[in-house]
Amino acid sequence: MNIHLIQSDIRWEDAPANRAHLDVLIGQPEEGSLIVLPEMFNTGFTIPRPGVSESMAGETVQWMKQKATSLKCTITGSLIIEEDGDHYNRLCWVTEGGRIQHYDKRHLFRMAGEDQHFKVGQDQVTVDWHGLKVRLQICYDLRFPVWSRNQYSQELGYAYDLLIYVANWPAARHHAWEGLIRARAMENIAYCLGVNRAGKDGKGLDYLGGSVLIDPVGHPVLDAGKKEGNFKTELDVEFLRNFRAKFPVGLDADDFAIR
Repeated sequence: MNIHLIQSDIRWEDAPANRAHLDVLIGQPEEGSLIVLPEMFNTGFTIPRPGVSESMAGETVQWMKQKATSLKCTITGSLIIEEDGDHYNRLCWVTEGGRIQHYDKRHLFRMAGEDQHFKVGQDQVTVDWHGLKVRLQICYDLRFPVWSRNQYSQELGYAYDLLIYVANWPAARHHAWEGLIRARAMENIAYCLGVNRAGKDGKGLDYLGGSVLIDPVGHPVLDAGKKEGNFKTELDVEFLRNFRAKFPVGLDADDFAIR
């Protein structure tokens, strides 16, 4: 199962330039692949305002639909969406058939004022990709393990198989990115994928990339390093199933619900 991690140096608040640049980075992946873009891939991590915010009928979502259908792939990444007078940091999941599902960021990064401009998402979202259950999350969500907890039941098994974070996680806290990604994979007995941006943003913040796929044991399957690019990896479903069968942590997990 092929996954392409698109670690891009995002042009500041220039959606047309970013879409054109991503056209080149994405290229022609294998049919059926999953293409994962960073947080706010079309603008960089900024605040909503005219010319930056878009609607679900806007050019960037339509671009995602066109890419998904023409490449016969699934594509996901977040952008600023305005809806009914509110703004969301919204992770759109677009299937090769053009179907759109979305997750609105739950934990808004108050240290940059994100909580002053965006509405908090309320729902956990799990989507299907070729029979795999995929949980969608965004950047700062990574610091809150309760929100990502992989609930287990003997009837249904684990709630998800792959946990995805798209991010604009700056260099100053890169050590936390590396440690938390590994922790989320190991504690949830799932693959954990993080796609971070590279380069420097319009506020002068540096980003070290570090997009990764971590297996449920905590080992890196892929580490993209610091430079931008299209980094291909594969997810071994059989390895996941075998590890869960041999190491059934879910049977001993505490039972609690998120309030």
